[in-house]
Amino acid sequence: MHVFRNAGLPNGRERDVAIDGAQIAAVGSDLSGETVIDASGKWLFPGMIDVHVHFREPGFSEKETWATGSRAAASGGVTTVVDQPNTDPPTVDGASFDQKAQLTDPSLVDWGINGGVTPDWDPKSLFERSLFALGEVFLADSTGDMGIEEPLFETALNRADQAGVVTTVHAENADYFDQEVAESDGPAAWSAYRPAQAEAVAIEQAVETATELDADIHIAHTSTPEGIDQAATAGATTEVTPHHLFLSTENSDELGTFGRMNPPLRDEDRRLGVYDRVADGTVDVIATDHAPHTREEKDTDIWSAPSGVPGVETALPLLLGEVLAGQFDRERVRDLTARNPARIFGLSQKGRIEAGADADLVLVDPEATREIRGTDLHGKTDWTPFEGMTGVFPELTMVRGEIVWESPDPTTAEGRFGEPVGKNVR
Repeated sequence: MHVFRNAGLPNGRERDVAIDGAQIAAVGSDLSGETVIDASGKWLFPGMIDVHVHFREPGFSEKETWATGSRAAASGGVTTVVDQPNTDPPTVDGASFDQKAQLTDPSLVDWGINGGVTPDWDPKSLFERSLFALGEVFLADSTGDMGIEEPLFETALNRADQAGVVTTVHAENADYFDQEVAESDGPAAWSAYRPAQAEAVAIEQAVETATELDADIHIAHTSTPEGIDQAATAGATTEVTPHHLFLSTENSDELGTFGRMNPPLRDEDRRLGVYDRVADGTVDVIATDHAPHTREEKDTDIWSAPSGVPGVETALPLLLGEVLAGQFDRERVRDLTARNPARIFGLSQKGRIEAGADADLVLVDPEATREIRGTDLHGKTDWTPFEGMTGVFPELTMVRGEIVWESPDPTTAEGRFGEPVGKNVR
């Protein structure tokens, strides 16, 4: 039995936390155990549940794998990830789901797999699997050319609702992409091409359809205050990425093509509006949309570069840096990264530090801040859009009672460890 002694919990109290097997056995004072970890002066968080990653297998293992992606996740305090469907083949039927699931053996963290929708998808075989959610359902083409039209979107919402899973929506309306700026020079052209209105209109359409069908939807990577407000008013949940929280078009010249993603960076006023909604509780979840590409792929012009940036390792450290800066409190970070995603997606064993919950825990020393450097990270790419920013990285990450990361050693856990989460599992 492990015991974290005098750990600083997100509510500000110091408590002992005892682990028995895969679960938290007790939270209290003067608890005993075979292994005592001195957590005095340190913070203990429930592990982050990142409901939006692209670990790229099958089909694009040169960008990321389950081994490298989960190692980055564990070193950044993420204990559960949910992989998106735009791989090769895309995860749109039972066979492609099984193919992807077989590749998760090296994962250090627990995992879920989202199914996707294409005109020729097979919902029956897909929903027979331990599906985490239906998504990322694209209302405009992104990486993987999986954009769909409204009639199919309605069908997908109905089938997901019948299966008891939430639909995650990539909301951009391609009718509002600005063709006049297409092929313009400069990195800011991508943001001008996919304007804020494209997101706001798509979210409005998505929540109207979901309301009519009485279906649950979750809006992925919201990048505008207008879109967040529309979703919140309609009762849909939202996520915001670290890149839309911390970066804007003011960073475009510095980032160049390495700052191209979908939806794109917004102007600074909109970024501040998004930040305010994350701070005040309007936004439900921080998710990374971790979407790595090789440096060689990115090092081209803005129209040829693929969309996406890595982020699974740096999200929680950046948020903890905001706690030190007095912008967020620890409970808000816990809610954004653990409690809310567990609630929204029905992971009743995760996202909390309470007796009976899974022992998915992250120990950090708030005094141990460091600059983020792409070459120091543990995924397959050696670059990050957050280069030079300050973060608070975990010194220990535990998944269901097993230490899978202990700084500075990245090899604490070896072989298969992560287990599936989904509607037929927990």
